[in-house]
Amino acid sequence: MKTRLFGTDGVRGIANKDLSPILAFKLGRAGAKVLSKLQKRPVFVVGKDTRISGDMLEAALAAGICSAGADVINVGIVPTPAVAYLTRFFNADAGVVISASHNPVEYNGIKFFNREGYKLPDEIEDEIEALLDDPNQVIECPTGCDVGRITKKDGARPYIDFIKSVANKDFSGLTIALDCANGASYSVAPIIFEELGAKVHVINDEPDGSNINVDCGSTNPEALCRFVKEVGADIGLAFDGDADRLISVDEKGQIVDGDHIMAICGCYMKRQGMLKNNTVVSTIMSNMGLEVALKKAGINMVRTKVGDRYVLEEMLKSGYNLGGEQSGHIILLDHNTTGDGILTGVNLIKVMVDEQKALSELSEIMTVFPQVLINVHVADKSNYNDNKRIKDTIAENQALLGDKGRIVVRPSGTEPLIRVMVEGEQQIFKKEILTVKNRCVKVLSKTMKVCSN
Repeated sequence: MKTRLFGTDGVRGIANKDLSPILAFKLGRAGAKVLSKLQKRPVFVVGKDTRISGDMLEAALAAGICSAGADVINVGIVPTPAVAYLTRFFNADAGVVISASHNPVEYNGIKFFNREGYKLPDEIEDEIEALLDDPNQVIECPTGCDVGRITKKDGARPYIDFIKSVANKDFSGLTIALDCANGASYSVAPIIFEELGAKVHVINDEPDGSNINVDCGSTNPEALCRFVKEVGADIGLAFDGDADRLISVDEKGQIVDGDHIMAICGCYMKRQGMLKNNTVVSTIMSNMGLEVALKKAGINMVRTKVGDRYVLEEMLKSGYNLGGEQSGHIILLDHNTTGDGILTGVNLIKVMVDEQKALSELSEIMTVFPQVLINVHVADKSNYNDNKRIKDTIAENQALLGDKGRIVVRPSGTEPLIRVMVEGEQQIFKKEILTVKNRCVKVLSKTMKVCSN
């Protein structure tokens, strides 16, 4: 069975190997062909992050789009959520971002947005993929004035103005520390917070094409923790390479992750009458402490499978406007159609300003439940879901924990692993949690003939 090219977040792989310029060219042509059914001469907004391979893939992708008779608006280096916004701002028919988000520099990706700024539905992605190597599918090659053209436009300023309009606050008197991960936020993020009135200190804002996400940003916020204390900042904001994630740091240098951010913003939005259907959406991996904090505030929590696409699907289906992941991928659907780290940071600071509270005080709303995690290496994870003994063991041990703990056992989406996570209240952690973890791992190891590490 052929593996689907489009994953949960577009087409990704090692640049110039898995994701070659030839593939990028084909994706551009096929995307233009599919969208030409909706618009005779579709317009694509194309942006990228700071990876060295971005120029190569951008050139190939744009050439493919133009060769099929569509036009390109090149907005240069901007965050992924900026491309989603700019697609709407320029009234384009689609947006494409060239980025591998938080992954190392050797990786890159191509992700399409529709004209509303949402990720393309599976059926459209499948239609694009079917065109790539099918000799029976002919993509016309227009000539003369019917060939597409590339126009360069400033994407930074419209996005900056958009974020500032959402803030609608004066941040004067605040000192903000930023870690831009040597990625797509390196230019726009400092401008936004300076123009909102804050005193801004920045690290990792000198991309050279190879240093994106290297020991910095939302996946490595420890440097920002030290920097916040060094400059005496009120808050630190760490973005990933394409700035769709945010991990924050309080004035004491303590990490405030996506779960805490959802608790803080969710409770604030409820008090302001802005939380739609009184619900926050997160994944099965969010800490149980988030669920307890929201419940105490009278807020419902809906869990989805791991992946921001599943969070967004649930939000759209049920009419919710706040959701996200522990990793800091937060979706504020009233303002943008995808996770937006800078937008999230602005909204978090708005809560601080309105409530006149330090971030450390705001984050006390949630108590993190202790967790234990272990990976069980397997040769074949495909039969996990059909294994009755494993399901029975999980059910028995969940009954032992009751409502004081939680078990999550799931296959990795990218590696030959079964991930086991057990969490619970502090008072039961040392005994029941560790016992439950050992039982689950033992059964997995015996049943699937594997060993844990």
